[in-house]
Formats: sequence, C-alpha cells, structure tokens
Amino acid sequence: MAEKNYAGKTIQVTADGYLVNMSDWTLDVANELAAEAGIELTDKHIEVLNFLREKQASGETLTIRKVGKSGIVDIKGLYQLFPGGPLKISSRLAGIPKPSSCV
Repeated sequence: MAEKNYAGKTIQVTADGYLVNMSDWTLDVANELAAEAGIELTDKHIEVLNFLREKQASGETLTIRKVGKSGIVDIKGLYQLFPGGPLKISSRLAGIPKPSSCV
C-alpha cells in the first residue's frame, strides 16, 4: 500500500492505484484519478462510475457485459470511454476494488 494526495486528502491506495477505502472516493478524487489516466470525465463517465459503485456496494460481481447491459453505455461505448482496459480503469476511477475478472 501507498499513500497519495488526491483532492487535498491523503488517501491509501494499492500498488495498482486502487483506493483501499471506497469511502475516500469523491467526484474530485475521481477527476484527479482520471487526469492521471489521461481521461477527462464527462457526464457519461460519471454515470458509469456511479453504476459501478452501486453494484459494488450491493455485492454484485462486475463484468464488462453487465456494464454493457446497464442501459448507460454499450460495450463498444465503454471501450471508448475507458480505452486500454475499460473495466479495470473505470473501477479504479470509481474508487472500488479491482474486479476479479481483470488481470
């Protein structure tokens, strides 16, 4: 684990950059994480992040297919929003643990 400064707060992150505590997440933190990934968050990005946080909180297993069936964005759109590993990157920006389906 390491500590990083996001949105004026010191936050613990894993070696892969995922927040250790979901409760540390704010939209400001998400924007800073996104900037590190070279992504500028839009309303559509935020909808996906909120969907992921909601599903994680309810204990559901997250997959790209579930996000694609959410009605927010299809799978192709998810890849466009979060290029280079859509579920892995979106989960990190959402402040949730790395999904087990991500390598």
